[in-house]
Parts: sequence; C-alpha cells; structure tokens
Amino acid sequence: MEHFDVIIVGAGISGIGAAYHLQQHCRDRSYAILEGRADIGGTWDLFRYPGIRSDSDMYTLGYAFRPWTEAKAIADGPAILKYVKETAAHYAIDRHIRFRHHVKTASWSTETATWTVTATGASGEEVRFSCNFLFMCSGYYNYAKGHAPDFAGSEDFAGQIVHPQFWPEDLDYAGKRVVVIGSGATAVTLVPEMAKQAAHVTMLQRSPTYVVSRPAEDRFANWLRRHLPGKIAYDIVRWRNVLFGIYFFNRARKQPAKVKERLIGMVRDELGPDYDVETHFTPRYNPWDQRLCLVPDSDLFASLREGKSSVVTGQIDRFVPEGIALASGETVPADIIVTATGLELQLLSDVAFSVDGRTVDLAHSYNYKGMMFSDVPNLASAFGYTNASWTLKADLTALYVCRLLNAMKKRGMRQATPRVAEGEIEPVPFLDFSSGYVRRAIDKFPKQGNRKPWKLNQNYARDLMALKFGSVDREMEFSNPVPKERRAA
Repeated sequence: MEHFDVIIVGAGISGIGAAYHLQQHCRDRSYAILEGRADIGGTWDLFRYPGIRSDSDMYTLGYAFRPWTEAKAIADGPAILKYVKETAAHYAIDRHIRFRHHVKTASWSTETATWTVTATGASGEEVRFSCNFLFMCSGYYNYAKGHAPDFAGSEDFAGQIVHPQFWPEDLDYAGKRVVVIGSGATAVTLVPEMAKQAAHVTMLQRSPTYVVSRPAEDRFANWLRRHLPGKIAYDIVRWRNVLFGIYFFNRARKQPAKVKERLIGMVRDELGPDYDVETHFTPRYNPWDQRLCLVPDSDLFASLREGKSSVVTGQIDRFVPEGIALASGETVPADIIVTATGLELQLLSDVAFSVDGRTVDLAHSYNYKGMMFSDVPNLASAFGYTNASWTLKADLTALYVCRLLNAMKKRGMRQATPRVAEGEIEPVPFLDFSSGYVRRAIDKFPKQGNRKPWKLNQNYARDLMALKFGSVDREMEFSNPVPKERRAA
C-alpha cells in the first residue's frame, strides 16, 4: 500500500490549485492526486455542450498565482480547460496524478494517524493508499448523474431528449426546433449558441431568473496588461472585481428592492418597452437569493431581439409527440428537447468515511471555516463561494490547509480535529440559497453554526484575513504526538 503525506481527491481547478500550494508551502510533503476521470479539468473536461463557458470572470476564477492572460474575461470551456492543464504542466503537478482512480471509502485510524483510502483503479481493481491528511477537491455535484425530473409522456416524444451533462458529440440540431427546459446558467448559455444553427430555440422556464449582461472582454484589464507587468495588472483587476462583487452582494442584501428594480430595468433596456419583461425576466425572489445568470455581450438578449429564440414561462403538463404540452393548454413544438434542469449535488463524491471503525455521517457534523468537519481529524474539502468565483475560496482553503500542516509538524502533532467548544451553537443550513438544486440536497450537507469559526463568511476579504493570517488554534484540537522513536529518526 503506497503512502503519501497528503492525498488530494480530484484533478479539477481546485485539486490543481491545492497541489500548487502544497508544493510551494509544504515542500517536504509527498502527495498524490486521485482523479476518477481520464483527464485533468473536472467540470471543464466533463461538460461539452455548445457554448460552455464560465459564469465568473477569469480574473477571479483564475488562480491567484497564475495570471489569466487571454483577451476574454468571460471565457469558454475549452480555454479554461487549457488554462488548468497548462498550469498543471508548468508546475509539474500532472506527474502526481493517478487517473481513473475513483475513491470509494476513507477510514481514519487514530493509532497510526492515517487515512486508508480505497479506490477503484483503471481496470476496475481495488487500490488502496494511506495518507496523513486527506484533501477532497472533487467538487459538489454528481458527475455520473444530472438532475432529470420524470416528465410525463417523455416516452411519447418523437424527437431526441438530451441532458447537457451528457451531450452527444454527433447531435445535429441545424435547422431544427429546439426547446431548452430551464432558466439557469446552462440554459442561458445554450439558447443563444444553439440559435446560431437551429431553426428556432425556445427557453421554457417554470419561473424567471435574474439575467445580467457583461462584456466578454475587459477593456480596462487588457489596457493594463499592455502597460504594466502581467502579475501586477492581474492583481489589480482581480481585486477590483472582488471588491465590486462584495459591494454588489451586500447592496443586494440591504436594498433588495432597489437592486431588483435596477436589474429588471437593464433587461428592459435590452429588450425594449414592448417585451413582456414582467412575465419572463422578473423573478419572484430577491437578487442573490439564487445565483445571478451572466450573459456575455448581451448574446441572449440579441438572440431574442432577432427572433432566433424566445422565452416561454409556464408549467409543463407532459411531453407529447410533437413537443411539450403546457398546463395552459399551449403546445411548444420541438424536434429536440434539452433538459437543462440542473445538477445533482453530492457531498465529497459520496465517499464513505469512518473514524476508528465508526461510520461518519458528515450531514450530522458542523462545517469548520467552510472546509473541515467537527470531530473528523485531518480531513478538508474545497468548496467555493455561492456569491463569487469558486476559485477564490478554493485558493484560500488550500493556503489554510498548508498552514495547518506546518503547525502540526512544528508542534510534533499528527492530528488536527475541529471541536465545537463548550456552549451553545445553533445549527444553520450550510448554504443560504433558495435554488432548486440546493433545496433538493441540503439535508445531505453538514450544518454551519451561528458563530465563527463555524459560520461561513461568503466574503473573500474577510476570509483572506481569517484563513491566511488568522489563528489556527481556535476550536482546533492538536493531538496524537509523533512517537519518540520517529522524532529521533
């Protein structure tokens, strides 16, 4: 059984970032990355649907340590995948990856101060590893299964039904009528892209989402790159975008009516006074109760203005041979139906965890600083922000893990376990979000508390201070000293 100081699970954007920080800040630690798929990239390798792109700007989705240098700030999937792969190759991280290793179980032993990790190997065989610290960077949703509601009559539909998570490479939609079910980030990406070739694309939504346009290219960032060293220009734009995001989120929470009015007004400006914005682009919830949908260069609105696509808001009754019958009695014709109905959330890839022979249900734990779990030693996970770029938090989490590892080594301790201090702590849902994919799975996730360090900030500036410079001792138990004979060695 191979042993490593640290095992990282997942070779996506979080896992590659975690490996970089380990190499920089814990140079004497050995590590391996176990990746269930056959290539680097995670989300950006999995999703192949037309127009796949980021819904965060690349100055915050990119790594703090490796500047994004392309002209487009809102980048497409292939460009992001290239960036992640080049990062892994540049820092020789790719040499540490074991592909087609799907982790199934992880068992902690206090006696040996190690995790034993069991995975399914490339040929389907069982493979075992041990490590002192386990870092889960496997994302938050099920790669093998997307959320797919059971639509009545789906077997009657005469055309093809496609889920964006499993896009057929040979799908021919040129000149065909397409219906995209959904109103989230995937739907607003697919509609204008497919409309370039399809006869017509209809976005069929149960209820509207806030949709905001931003330029695909950041002219200020591109200007700065021409006049300043690349890293300095990158850091300036990164912080500008971070601070603007914090400002906008806080304003949305404090003045939701004003922000809502402004967002809806921007849509009216795009679509004109005769468009029914009230029905199709006015959500029933406040801004940032769910994630906003970003569209680059108004591409969705342009497609609607040109008549290449349209939005229908209503309840689906059933699928029929010629399309989708709505509860209103209307039928939306379709040759192809795309079910952009969301993700199926999954906590730490559904790995079965145990501590000293006792099965651990992380849903019954408290989440510590957004990354660790009460009473579970030497385990961390990368989980990004709901109101900002994923990578911002993933970078800070990796930095904190390195600080924790170095503190353990300096103190001669093999174990770090978050413990809820004596006194009351009130459980709060892990994610303060009303999106359907969150509501469907929230019971599977740990709780956060109503006070620090068990309460999430959802604020990069605060987390930067807390995780990069704050104490590692607050409600963290260091224990299990290194045996004397090993210290002497």
